[in-house]
Amino acid sequence: MKRIVLSLLVDNNPGVLARVASLFSRRGYNIDSITAGETNDANYTRITVTVRGDNQILAQIRNQINKLEEVRKIIELDNDQSVCRELVLVKVLADKKEKQEIIAIADVFRAKIVDVSTNSVMIELTGNQNKLDAFLNLLEDFEVIEMVRTGLTGLERGSNIL
Repeated sequence: MKRIVLSLLVDNNPGVLARVASLFSRRGYNIDSITAGETNDANYTRITVTVRGDNQILAQIRNQINKLEEVRKIIELDNDQSVCRELVLVKVLADKKEKQEIIAIADVFRAKIVDVSTNSVMIELTGNQNKLDAFLNLLEDFEVIEMVRTGLTGLERGSNIL
């Protein structure tokens, strides 16, 4: 199974994200992550979809997406030719001693402490999936009480535009 990241430029219309997502579910394809947001031009939205499959399935996915009326352009974000990032927010249960340990781990990863309460710490970290996974592995010795990941988003390197 190969993993690819597709970047779609679509018309910024109500329901376009739902139409893209339903295309996958109707055909039984799983989405690893999906993110969407308005671009610098309010007429367009960029949708980043991470999917897995063999070459035949991935080709079918590309073909089906291209058939959607609102899709203007689709590219595959290659690891060497693009920058992809993800955001994670993690809330960890911690007493005074554990807070210092957690803050030390966060510092190593250049993560931000975004909230501290009497019994918990919330950390924000942005980076590639490997960095986030490594960070979360180090937090396994602590009690993670909540966590959310945004999913990948990315852009091609250089002056290439979608």
